[in-house]
Amino acid sequence: MEGQKTRKITVEVPADVLDRVTANGEGITEVVRRGLDLVSSQQAWRRLERWSGKVSWSVTLEELRED
Repeated sequence: MEGQKTRKITVEVPADVLDRVTANGEGITEVVRRGLDLVSSQQAWRRLERWSGKVSWSVTLEELRED
């Protein structure tokens, strides 16, 4: 997280869920960061899916594979 602006948050989560996701020894902070990254990725995919069928490509898949 070097160079990135951070914010401190307080989150209440069920203890059993927290125990499960930290059972491999990973810290709470890293688990929360990873979870937020996953949510962010899912949101990006949903935005991209809205473009499905609405974008015309100037090259074919075969042409892309040639490179």
